[in-house]
Amino acid sequence: MMKKNKVAAIVLAAGQGRRMNSSVPKQYLVLNDKPVLYYALKVFEDSLVDEIVLVTGKNQIDYCKENIVEKYHFQKVVSIVEGGKERYDSVRIGLNAIKNADYVYIHDGARPFVTNCMIEKTYSAVQKEGACVVGVPVKDTIKIADQSDYVVETPRREFVWTVQTPQVFEYQLILNAYEKLSWNKAADVTDDAMVLESMTGHKVKLVMGSYENMKITTPEDLVIAEAFFKCRHKKED
Repeated sequence: MMKKNKVAAIVLAAGQGRRMNSSVPKQYLVLNDKPVLYYALKVFEDSLVDEIVLVTGKNQIDYCKENIVEKYHFQKVVSIVEGGKERYDSVRIGLNAIKNADYVYIHDGARPFVTNCMIEKTYSAVQKEGACVVGVPVKDTIKIADQSDYVVETPRREFVWTVQTPQVFEYQLILNAYEKLSWNKAADVTDDAMVLESMTGHKVKLVMGSYENMKITTPEDLVIAEAFFKCRHKKED
């Protein structure tokens, strides 16, 4: 794919992974003989992305540098920075660590099944739309509940998506949105697209991802991820 623009990626690895019931943060757990974080970095390293900013915890910077970036020879990781208290704090820190980019990918380090196909599809979309996110249509019927757990709405399933990462934006567009967020002190945003939507009103394009593009959050997720790897190896054999 021909590319003239500078493209950066922020990979978030500052989470503590409390739901994993493990002393080791989820992004550093071993999956198929390598840390979970390795797989996302590897895909971005081999993609159209020009540089990667890795956002991690203060006490994990040296570990990431020595045991992941240097060990696996990731040349595109230009900086490893300390994240913030909340996810949106970490994203803002990552955005401020980027210089002169045209577009930026924001990806969860605990999603090891991102693919180069997703990166290329979202790059095509972001050039047209300014903002896009990877996701998949839901398979189950969704119910909207009230505070007492009574159903108040059943949205039409064909219009409901599960949103994933990467989420991709014109760099200045998402940077401006995060600056507005810091002024508004909003704390109820759950993803980067929501920051853009709520702070600027800019529309976000949905791009088909993969049902395998899961985020490892609980011990059960790690078991499922290991099963995905086994299936991939069988296909390759």
